[in-house]
Amino acid sequence: MSSIRSPIVSVLGHVDHGKSSVLDAIRGSNILATEAGAITQAIGASIVPLETIQNKCGELLGKMGIKLTIPGLLFIDTPGHAAFTSLRKRGGSLADIAIVVVDINEGFKPQTIEAIEILRAARTPFIIAANKLDLLPRFRVDNKPVLGSIAGQSPEVGQTFETKMYELVGQLYDKFQITADRFDRVTDFTTQVAIIPVSALKGVGLPETLMVISALAQKYLEKNLLLEVSGPAKGTVLEVKEEQGLGKTMDVILYNGTLKTNDVVVIGTLNGALVTKVKAMFEPEANREMRDKKSGFKSVKEVIAATGVKVSCPEMEGVISGMPLYSCNKDTLEKTKEMVEREISEADIPLDDEGIIIKADNIGSLEALNVLLREKGFKIRAARVGPISKKDLTDAQTSYDKEPLHSVILGFNIPSVPSTDHIKIITNDVIYRIIETYEEWSKEKEKEIAAQKLDGLMRPAKIEILANCIFRQSNPCVVGVEVLEGQLTTNMPLMKKGGDKLTSVKEIQADKKNHQTLDKGKQAAISLPNITAGRQVNEGDILYTDIPPPIFRELKKHSKLLSAEEIEILREIAEIKRKEDPFWGK
Repeated sequence: MSSIRSPIVSVLGHVDHGKSSVLDAIRGSNILATEAGAITQAIGASIVPLETIQNKCGELLGKMGIKLTIPGLLFIDTPGHAAFTSLRKRGGSLADIAIVVVDINEGFKPQTIEAIEILRAARTPFIIAANKLDLLPRFRVDNKPVLGSIAGQSPEVGQTFETKMYELVGQLYDKFQITADRFDRVTDFTTQVAIIPVSALKGVGLPETLMVISALAQKYLEKNLLLEVSGPAKGTVLEVKEEQGLGKTMDVILYNGTLKTNDVVVIGTLNGALVTKVKAMFEPEANREMRDKKSGFKSVKEVIAATGVKVSCPEMEGVISGMPLYSCNKDTLEKTKEMVEREISEADIPLDDEGIIIKADNIGSLEALNVLLREKGFKIRAARVGPISKKDLTDAQTSYDKEPLHSVILGFNIPSVPSTDHIKIITNDVIYRIIETYEEWSKEKEKEIAAQKLDGLMRPAKIEILANCIFRQSNPCVVGVEVLEGQLTTNMPLMKKGGDKLTSVKEIQADKKNHQTLDKGKQAAISLPNITAGRQVNEGDILYTDIPPPIFRELKKHSKLLSAEEIEILREIAEIKRKEDPFWGK
């Protein structure tokens, strides 16, 4: 029997912008309520039934001409990127729609940007909840609907609000080319993102948020919401944990069908498809906050999608968040196993012949990390679920000789292990921090590698033969010089200002000692074999390093590591050389 299930809603946003506060405000005021239609708590989810939405939205639905037919909304109780990315099903994200929470006073921050990039990669529609409206200077909070509340502010406060709103609109367009507007001004919800001003703390704008998210899901996602109530269960593991009195259990979000105790289930694990049975299922006690440690659980024999439930099975080895769970019978077991195997191995991650290694706690997280790294232009040669293994370390080590910048393992939501001399390991539970750290490390490593290459290269120098300092005319010629720019070294080939080749520096002597180098502003006597003073060189001549073209190109490639003076000498040398050969050094 087919019916329409509740849309699954995820809440994302930057740290401290109010993700949990918005979710708590939506569900919290009614968790303990006993009237019909109150919000109820499932494992990992809060169920907001249609009656509650209608009660909360009041006359708003009628004014907007909206008639809701969905059974309600299923909010994922763990807000954030990790929950969103781990909750996936065959074909994409488990969440049907999302709320991105933004502090209206602070605007878009790195995690906000990351959240929207992840949503776009998963093709998940979203709305913006512009939170902390009550913190706008001199904003008066009342019990009116949010539009009436805004209209009742002083002109100065109204102008401040409009400025903040259109800063959000501008940021969405500048960063993502997404057009957006305040929810009541949106003319086409398929091409514009709706922004709802809210104050989670004061409860302002929450009816409007429920109304918009419900209407959007109903109008544009109806095909996605069809489910087979009596069919086999389909779900995703949200979390695996030890529960006091219950032992090891799985929090499962069920999005299709019915799950019963003693059902045979196939669950994805790190080692492939696991076949086991449902030993027991538990839901939070009625009218209790499940995150309260004093709250207990009641045993249930059957649950129907869409909901969340705590499941206990005899075998759960290798099950992690994000893994699929399907019920089946004897006839469909093999087909279901094949489907699960396919699902856990088909992360949509194209790999390169060379690049870095990425790891994550589940397939969805791995896909999100891949998308954001690809946008930065990074190459990925291996992408795997689970903690960092010996194989990962071995693979990263083999990259070192070919390209040290690829001897890197990036891990999202996994335990960290120490870096080694040849392997850089970066882990974090926030993707943008992983990428920021990797970019900073890459820049420093590039400089280090380039500096090592430059250490063995000839550097440019510009010297002048000093007046009255011809100490020996020939065999070898010995003259006094001053380094005008750069650094003079022994064995450095020299040329005249007109481009005539001369000879190489045999020795550098200052203070009756031999030196290998002579820095800018220093003076010394240098010996020049195979030339004669008065013929090839004279007092006052300006001489330059006679740099070969390959070395010139290498120096130019690493010009960021050269001083401004060295870059200027290279420019002068190129000008001299190109008078004879226009393509020299190119």
